[in-house]
Amino acid sequence: MTFAIAAAGTAGHVYPGLAVAEALVSQGVGPEEVLFIGGDRLEAEAVPAAGYRLLSVPLQGLARRITVRNLTIPQKVSKAIRYIRRALAERGVTVLLATGGYVTAPAGWAARSQGIPFFLSEQNAVAGLANRMMERWATRSFASFPNTSGLKRAEWVGNPIRAGIADVDRAAMREQAHRHYRLVAGVPVLGVMGGSLGAAAINTGVRQMLADWDADPVQIVHLTGAAHFEEMSEQASASPYKWRVVGFEERMDLFYSACDLVVARAGGGVAELTAVGLSSVLVPGEFGSASHQDANASALDDAGAAVKLNEADLTDLGPVVRELLSDRDRRESMAAAAMAMARPLAAQQIAAEMRCAGV
Repeated sequence: MTFAIAAAGTAGHVYPGLAVAEALVSQGVGPEEVLFIGGDRLEAEAVPAAGYRLLSVPLQGLARRITVRNLTIPQKVSKAIRYIRRALAERGVTVLLATGGYVTAPAGWAARSQGIPFFLSEQNAVAGLANRMMERWATRSFASFPNTSGLKRAEWVGNPIRAGIADVDRAAMREQAHRHYRLVAGVPVLGVMGGSLGAAAINTGVRQMLADWDADPVQIVHLTGAAHFEEMSEQASASPYKWRVVGFEERMDLFYSACDLVVARAGGGVAELTAVGLSSVLVPGEFGSASHQDANASALDDAGAAVKLNEADLTDLGPVVRELLSDRDRRESMAAAAMAMARPLAAQQIAAEMRCAGV
């Protein structure tokens, strides 16, 4: 029995797929029985590094504007469907999960043409284009928010996250996390992350915030993404504050355990913030289908689990952060609201459903 997971493009698609694969293995499935379907982006490194096979499909994403490039897509999709269909048959795939993005449609159509159960997992409060288009043919669809716009049959299970995050005990790991980042006890820690590629707007906002900082001492752990690492490292080295800059953090459990408050994008990382119970300031990126990050941030803001701050208002980041770091009761209330939204066992639940469907 082989399980296929179509996950490609960005961390928001790839890491939930890896979380489900991890859950499948924990439930007795051999890693060799998990086949990933993707392309040549993040998944090309992340999937093999995690110990799974990757079927690389030559397919480009749809440009969201009128362009000559889009005229070639139907032919490429048809070719990709045939390519995936052969692989599904050759490897005896019994169930397929797609996590959205450009590989979802050809993988879903290939599975459907062979009578293979086809599941969808949506990470955002507003479903992406691929998942909206493919839900009518999917066997089941799983949502990360209780009211996901764009999906009619979605079951709220949460966004799959890795077991190492779902099980983290922040209080127990705090001392280790402080040692890891060379922080001092008794001084609030602000975490900053802009997604797997970083976020230039957030970096600029943090730099300006610290230039104008006039409150109690603060420490910063800043996940910049590789593209912004050198620039922000130079800024941090000249700062009077403990400003730890990390290009890519493999130990996110230590990052979350170190932080009292996090400034972040509002993509797939919001599932981890809710699971670990962290208060946050969410800065939605102005990209993606249907402004999905804005909807994600609004959902947490409305629940009292986060403060939404638009990119246009990043000049207010300093006052917002100062107020939250000085108000422990509010942060704890936000953390409790975040945990109430959490569904840390999403990966395990989806994996169990895949195993049942594949019997």
